Amino acid sequence: MAKRVGVDKWLFGVVLLLTLFGLVMVFSASAVLAKAQYGTPYQFVAKQGMYALLGMGALVALMQVDYRRYNSPRVVFPAMAITTVLLVGVFAMHSLNNTHRWFKFGGFFTFQPSELAKPMIVLFLAYFLQTRIHRMDDWKGTVMRAALPPLVFIALILKEPDLGTALVCAAVTMLMLYLAGMQLKYIGGALLAASPVLYWMLFRVPWRRARMIAFLNPEADPRGTGFHIMQSLIAVGTGGFRGLGLMEGRQKLYFLPEAWTDFIFANISEELGLLGALAFLSTDPFARFLAFGLTSAILIQAFFNISVALALLPTKGITLPFISFGGTSIFFTLAGMGVLLNVTREID
Repeated sequence: MAKRVGVDKWLFGVVLLLTLFGLVMVFSASAVLAKAQYGTPYQFVAKQGMYALLGMGALVALMQVDYRRYNSPRVVFPAMAITTVLLVGVFAMHSLNNTHRWFKFGGFFTFQPSELAKPMIVLFLAYFLQTRIHRMDDWKGTVMRAALPPLVFIALILKEPDLGTALVCAAVTMLMLYLAGMQLKYIGGALLAASPVLYWMLFRVPWRRARMIAFLNPEADPRGTGFHIMQSLIAVGTGGFRGLGLMEGRQKLYFLPEAWTDFIFANISEELGLLGALAFLSTDPFARFLAFGLTSAILIQAFFNISVALALLPTKGITLPFISFGGTSIFFTLAGMGVLLNVTREID
């Protein structure tokens, strides 16, 4: 195995451009409402910029650390334990919008443990599965032992409640187990076992049931439960092929909710059009699992966010990686990219 002279410049450049693009779009989507509510148009972009700078610092630092150092029980198990404590500890915090997702420190700094849970699931599975790729038929000794810690994280995240992040964690877990060689019948069994829980959370929790009904027929209540979906589709449709121009979007002006976070893709489509939206989308087992897990977590989360904006999935609060407003999200996404950049320094 030979070592690169430097990091993967293409990957680093794409990450940097996505981060800068995200800051521009957060400002574009939030400036008017921020000025009205806080007296300054920079309220949201300044906070996002702070987290982005911290995240880029973490990226630069972590891409200098040999990824093999993480391949140790002295790293993996303490990291998992700390994440578990944080996921439990968040329930001691005051609720925000009837949820327990954040630690708040003053009025500016917040920390969301579920964002840490995603890379920790990837780290644990990469460590655990690297020596068990030939024992994936062992249901109790391998599959269940691999799935149990992620299931604990998923259960705690569901309790917050945060169904979107829990689904991302579940999808990453299943994909990594499949990459390791788990048979499809086990995935089918897991989906079958999870279906009653998913049904209960989607159709028996009143506010989620309202979202599902709105998703299936948003035109029935365009000013109520269908408002988010209708406004998002209006934004996407208004942009057309070339868009209205940067900062010229209209739906963000008191129409499109959360235009700088959950529905930022709709704002991108309105201002930059189809061209801008399409431009945006565009041998060591431990390293393989680590790289696959980090990448798939970002792609799955992006899929969920964009699908919600396009009304392909019911509304759920989940950020678009690199782009949406969300300090903890951008920090851990960039930190994960630092680890991935170190992995890419090693080539066959």
